[in-house]
Amino acid sequence: MITRIHVRAATFVFVMAFVGVAPGVPVAAQDKTARQAPRFQVDPSWPQIPSKWVLGQVSSVAIDARDHVWILQRPGSLRSYEKNKAAPPVLEFDAAGAFVKGWGGPGQGYEWPQTEHGIFIDGKGFVWLSGNGNRDDQILKFTSDGKFVMQIGHAGQSKGNTDTVNLHRPADVYLYPKTNELFVADGYGNRRVIVFDADTGKFKRMWGAFGRPATDPPPVPAGRGGRGGDQAAAGRGEEGGRGAAEDNHPARDETGNGPDQFVNPVHAARVSNDGLVYVSDRGGKRVQVFTLDGKFVKQVFIDRWCEAPQCGNGNTAASTAFSADPQQRFLYVASRSPARVWIFDRQTLEPLDSFGRPGIGPGEFYIIHELATDSKGNLYTAEVEDGRRIQKFVFKGLMPISAALK
Repeated sequence: MITRIHVRAATFVFVMAFVGVAPGVPVAAQDKTARQAPRFQVDPSWPQIPSKWVLGQVSSVAIDARDHVWILQRPGSLRSYEKNKAAPPVLEFDAAGAFVKGWGGPGQGYEWPQTEHGIFIDGKGFVWLSGNGNRDDQILKFTSDGKFVMQIGHAGQSKGNTDTVNLHRPADVYLYPKTNELFVADGYGNRRVIVFDADTGKFKRMWGAFGRPATDPPPVPAGRGGRGGDQAAAGRGEEGGRGAAEDNHPARDETGNGPDQFVNPVHAARVSNDGLVYVSDRGGKRVQVFTLDGKFVKQVFIDRWCEAPQCGNGNTAASTAFSADPQQRFLYVASRSPARVWIFDRQTLEPLDSFGRPGIGPGEFYIIHELATDSKGNLYTAEVEDGRRIQKFVFKGLMPISAALK
């Protein structure tokens, strides 16, 4: 089954306008007869979950140096009749989809998150975890066997966007090996990227949208707490809909460059081989690109037309991943509410193609949440809410872009 949506000629103007290449982002002139994009085919048999277990919401996926696939899932999101079959939060599978091991949960010496959210495996095999529950102001580092190594921040201790010790509901972590720095999308309570030394946990630097300092939103008016926080703390919902954090932001500007601050949640931060930081501003429906030091480079909007209630909760840019070639020619972006994966030229941020649609069948998405690629170019997607699964899309090579985009 090939899961691929070609954008027809009649919709090309729509794609360019509403995927939204931001002002100042050049679209390179290319030989259109030679333009190509990756092609994928879903593998509906992958992975093999042990029959004794069921998965909750699969919040994140990561790939290690052996192309083993790691997922982080939420046992607390299971229904009451399923809880006796809950799988461990951290699960490892080999490239063929066979189960390797599982571990995780509360233990001595560390504060396990209320709501599991992000997982990353660094080049040394260490496992990094983050959470987005109300008190999840920490990130954790473990060995691949689940032995605790280090904690950065402490539960319930956040002092806001200027705090250099604690996080506040961090969504995602990513270690850039060339500088041994940990980039954190911090995320659901704060609205910034913050960087730590991966060995010591020492604070290095931080920034907000457009490279500006991140500021705290105004206090929540009485009676407007929203439902996001309660659901996240209980581990039952995918971060809620329009919770307190989103209500605190100014009205969205659907023209121009968008809001001056990230719009919660800041959902992912990924660093390319050439040292550019791609930040998924999920609530802002955009991906912003920075230097390693936080200097703003450019941005692209993702399905900018998407609004609630016609389009889920109006969130789009949930996560990014890079193609497996050394130049990382392509950028993949998970568009959460429209339920598809966009393929961009990474250098120009020009949209090339997309695939996926809402649904629960193979190749469809029910709340796509995270992306990762392995060394062979295969793409893996994690789904929350009632999607509750990991999917593998096998890389089938490059093919000419559909006539609509020529």
